[in-house]
Amino acid sequence: MPTDLPNLLTLSRIAAVPVLVLLAALRLPWGDVAACALFSAAAITDYFDGKIARERQLISAFGRMLDPIADKLLVAAALMLLAGLGRLSLLGLLPAIVIMLREILVSGLREYLAGLAVGLPVTRLAKWKTGVQMTALGVLLAGDTGARALGLGFLPVGWIGEALLWLAAALTMLTGWDYLRAGLRHAGEQDMARDGAAKQLSRP
Repeated sequence: MPTDLPNLLTLSRIAAVPVLVLLAALRLPWGDVAACALFSAAAITDYFDGKIARERQLISAFGRMLDPIADKLLVAAALMLLAGLGRLSLLGLLPAIVIMLREILVSGLREYLAGLAVGLPVTRLAKWKTGVQMTALGVLLAGDTGARALGLGFLPVGWIGEALLWLAAALTMLTGWDYLRAGLRHAGEQDMARDGAAKQLSRP
């Protein structure tokens, strides 16, 4: 049911996106801190919605459909905000591009494999990727201005965030390659089955 707690947590991530955009667009120190706090809270719900759904046997088709959408909306909004507001250096843009391209790749693979009734399981490495990625984006949303507002101006928050983003991009490439191999394997099997059926039909 859409009103089950796990689904409500998932929906809260989607609802957080416009508020996140508004807070970051203010370009104020406290707005950056609030954007970081909101993003972090939304990211944490990604862990709890799945955990609660499994423990309470509340896994639903609605949740399976919406969960990856909510994650991608949250990540895409954060990346575009950071890029659009000039919060990333030129080097920081490169891992951001890698992450966005990977999300598009995996979405396309999931759509293709769904037509074959094949799912892409979430690996342990993919979970680590998500954790590092969400941490990096939260740190970058706070930025140096947010750190100064919290009395942590001595920390190179921007540099730390971009370093974590590079690590997330590296994990993103590894997990993306795993998913791509799975997609190519299933596509090859489909082509072989089609060719075999065509040969059978062409026999006299």
